[in-house]
Amino acid sequence: MRLVLACLSLFLLLTVAVEAETRIFIVDNDDGYGVDRCLATGASCGATVARAYCRAQAFAEARSFRKVTQSDITGSVAEKPACRGSCSELVAIECTR
Repeated sequence: MRLVLACLSLFLLLTVAVEAETRIFIVDNDDGYGVDRCLATGASCGATVARAYCRAQAFAEARSFRKVTQSDITGSVAEKPACRGSCSELVAIECTR
């Protein structure tokens, strides 16, 4: 019984540690990383740009990346005023350590 509890405790600690090492960044597509050309447009260079962004933020790898809309984002990001012409797009990059 003690072995089962010890294994379960170890599993829970490892699960919490892994989850704590993930962060999602919301990036404007005109940030200088090439997000506008790669991630926001779905070009093949997207994985490379996402990985470079994560490494610049002291993370090891990019787990995922996708376009997001302003309505997908909570109040932690300032609302952009209505734009005229072309608006910059937002991209979510999920980074892991």
